[in-house]
Amino acid sequence: MRVRHALLAAGAAAALAFGSVPAATAATATAVPGPAAMNPCGFYKTASDAHYNHCTGDGSRIVIEIEVFGPNYEWCVGPGETWLGSASKIQGARYVGRTC
Repeated sequence: MRVRHALLAAGAAAALAFGSVPAATAATATAVPGPAAMNPCGFYKTASDAHYNHCTGDGSRIVIEIEVFGPNYEWCVGPGETWLGSASKIQGARYVGRTC
């Protein structure tokens, strides 16, 4: 995913340098979070990683319970995407109903 971020940023910079993208469009594109905006809200997995995407517009931080093989644990996450770990080690994650 980092490679995709770098490529998108490089493409946007090149487009701005050559004037092929209007400034308003370029500013909007760079202000919007990358893959987190395209991924589902809540817990999801890719082939190798587990993530939690906290979709909010108010900047709140929430507590999630991370389900693993063994004792579960809690994390405080902010808006956007949070990498939880390897998909093979994380079974799931859920909002526990409180902020942090």
